[in-house]
Amino acid sequence: MKLILLTSPDFFIEEDKILAALFEEGLDLLHLRKPNSEPVFCERLLTLLPDEYHRRIVTHDHFYLKEEFNLMGIHLSHHNPTAPPDYHDMVSRTCYNLDEVKEHKRDSKYVILKNVFDSISEPNYVARFTSEDLHQATRQGIIDRHVMAQGGISLENIPTIRQFGFGGVVIRGDLWRRFNIHRGYDFKDLISHFRKLRQATQ
Repeated sequence: MKLILLTSPDFFIEEDKILAALFEEGLDLLHLRKPNSEPVFCERLLTLLPDEYHRRIVTHDHFYLKEEFNLMGIHLSHHNPTAPPDYHDMVSRTCYNLDEVKEHKRDSKYVILKNVFDSISEPNYVARFTSEDLHQATRQGIIDRHVMAQGGISLENIPTIRQFGFGGVVIRGDLWRRFNIHRGYDFKDLISHFRKLRQATQ
C-alpha cells in the first residue's frame, strides 16, 4: 500500500526538517496542501527541501509550482476542480462519493476517496460509508489499487483499509497530532509513529 502524507494546513518552523526526515524514512508521496496560502510561502518550503524529493510531491494549489520545482503532479478537488488548459501531466483527484471514483479513475493517476472514517483533525467531517458500502465497492471493482483512503486513517485501522482493497492511505491528523507546530522542536515521537505507519502499509 502507498503511504501518502497530507501537509499540515499551516506553515511552521520545523516543517522542512520534518518532511525531509519523513522522506528519508520512506514516505512514498507528500501532498502539499496549504489552503489560502500565499504562493511565496509554498515556494520557500519547496526550496528548503532537497531537490531529490520534489518528484514525490503533489501540489493542491498554485499549480505553476509543478513545473517550477519539477514536482510529481497536481491534485484536483472541489476547491481546484480543473487543471490548467495547457497541462498534460500527472493528475490525482479527491472524490467525495463512489460515483466520482468511477468517473475519475480513468483520467487520474489515482484518486483519493475522502471521509472513509470520522476525521481525526476535522471533527465536522464524519464517515460517509458503511463497511458494507466499501466491501460492495471492492467487489464491484470500484475500489482498487488506484484508490487511496482518506479520513480518520490511523495505525489502528490500516488493516481494515487493506481488507477493503484500497491501494494506499492518506495520513494527516494521526501523524501531525504528535507534534505541536506552535511550540514543538523535538519531533522524535512523530518520526517513531511514522515508522509504525510505514511498517503497517508495507
